[in-house]
Amino acid sequence: MANSLNRVMLMGNLTRDIELRAVGGSGQQVAKLGLALNRSFTTASGEKREEVTFVDCEAWGKTAEIMHKYLGKGRQVCVEGRLKLDTWDDKDSGKKQSKLKVVVESFYFADSKGGSGGGGAGGPSYSEEDSQPQVNTRPANRAAPSAAPMGDDDIPF
Repeated sequence: MANSLNRVMLMGNLTRDIELRAVGGSGQQVAKLGLALNRSFTTASGEKREEVTFVDCEAWGKTAEIMHKYLGKGRQVCVEGRLKLDTWDDKDSGKKQSKLKVVVESFYFADSKGGSGGGGAGGPSYSEEDSQPQVNTRPANRAAPSAAPMGDDDIPF
């Protein structure tokens, strides 16, 4: 069987403040967040339309903690991760339920300092492989984090 690829990269605005909680006996942190992804297009008749897609995401460990600390509702963020399908039996009906979500493995701030909305030059980024946040030195329209390390005292917000 051939190898498969499960990689997702999304940029959108947080639909709510990030929920952080500890799970299991180890107390590992998990963050739950929602992203709104906007798409503008013109129909065949020339009418301008906008479509919004809402995506549920989760982050674990240090990524979850940093996202919770620095991000809030309305903030624009770029996340990279993988798709995960959760399945369970509904308590009331007993029927199988499922939900597709993104497990965030790295992210970067797509807007400037702390404003919600509008783009900017980008900001710090973080991934599980990093021990500290990083500064994004790419233009705002590029969705890849840089590798320049940065300490907590250097975070510009």
